[in-house]
Amino acid sequence: MNKIFRNIIFGIALLLSTGVEAQNLSSSPYSRYAYGDLNENVPTAFRGMGGVGFGMRNNRAINPAQPASYTSCDTLTFMMDVAASVNWSRYQDASGHRNKANGNLEYVTIQVPIWKQWIAASVGVLPYSSVGYAITLNGSTGNDGYHYQTQYEGSGNISEVYGGLSFNICNWVALGANFYYMWGDLNRARTLSFTETGLNPTIQYEIMSVSDVRLRYGAQFFHTWDKHSVVVGGMFESKMKLKSEYVLIETQSEDSIPIYEDGWELPIVWGIGASYVWDKRLTLAFDFERQHMSKALFNGLPGKYSGLQDKNRIAFGLEYRHNPTSRKYAERMMWRAGVNIQDEYLASIGAKRYTASIGIGFPLYSIGTNINTTIEYSHRGKKAGLEEHCLRFTLGVGIAETWFFKRKL
Repeated sequence: MNKIFRNIIFGIALLLSTGVEAQNLSSSPYSRYAYGDLNENVPTAFRGMGGVGFGMRNNRAINPAQPASYTSCDTLTFMMDVAASVNWSRYQDASGHRNKANGNLEYVTIQVPIWKQWIAASVGVLPYSSVGYAITLNGSTGNDGYHYQTQYEGSGNISEVYGGLSFNICNWVALGANFYYMWGDLNRARTLSFTETGLNPTIQYEIMSVSDVRLRYGAQFFHTWDKHSVVVGGMFESKMKLKSEYVLIETQSEDSIPIYEDGWELPIVWGIGASYVWDKRLTLAFDFERQHMSKALFNGLPGKYSGLQDKNRIAFGLEYRHNPTSRKYAERMMWRAGVNIQDEYLASIGAKRYTASIGIGFPLYSIGTNINTTIEYSHRGKKAGLEEHCLRFTLGVGIAETWFFKRKL
């Protein structure tokens, strides 16, 4: 019992420390606009499968992307998942190329059974979006002959704490819901300075602050026969007002101007997915997601008038392990691969993001723990403009311990 309490206290402390610590998960110039880079919030194990999740039910992975999946956990098992990542990025345009590296703790999630196989719960801290960039451009005014330098810098993130419940309403249907509390600041600065003396620089600061809640609903239909298992799932989020403030600060006039207050909405989001498992060895999965960004308010206007467009994402993935019960370690290892294609929600980018991923799951002998590693390569942009090549390595530790059982005297 003392071990249980120690682990619970450790998990809560880790959740709180992650929530307090700002996560800067982006170094991309594309995060300069709107909400920055959005996170898909799938566990490390599923990232190696292209980021699938809506149709996945796995008793060794916590899947916050699909709240209906929590009842897939073992009825006696406490689970925790912690992940961190490192990114190496290369940006190339007409002026040359630049390299950037960054990394951080990504998420912490916990999952526990509540009542037999019928009810389970999950809590955790996740990133919603990230901003991180530094761009310098040089130019001149032409006839006047003044030379200037423009610097664009941005940082910050929107984080979220979630709590979710999942219910099995019968032996083949599960329903679930997540409640999220979102908070954070996105900071952007633009500095215009001149080489010639006598001309003062101008700095503009933009600060977007967010503090609000949102809901996600999920459903899964599943069936197993002989060596075959099939899961079909769906997810839905309704459009919701986002409590937020946008402030513009001009250094020359020393004015602080609240441009918009509560001028944003979270879009309608829905997704579907399916997975097929053969003999607990081979898993094939598919996801489709759509975010209706063009119809949600941004800067007080519908998204389509603020340069936003609907965002579609499609993912395919597979996992294979030769023999889950073999005494040979290599035969119990999990080998994963997947692809992910998605639109950018900024119409001005006009290009898709392509991602290919591979992953390996390493089961440990003594406890129900898997160490999951994933390598993702992504590309976005056009050769005529800014191209981004990104290589991300993610390490996740999924802990599963048997807690909830009665000892026999």
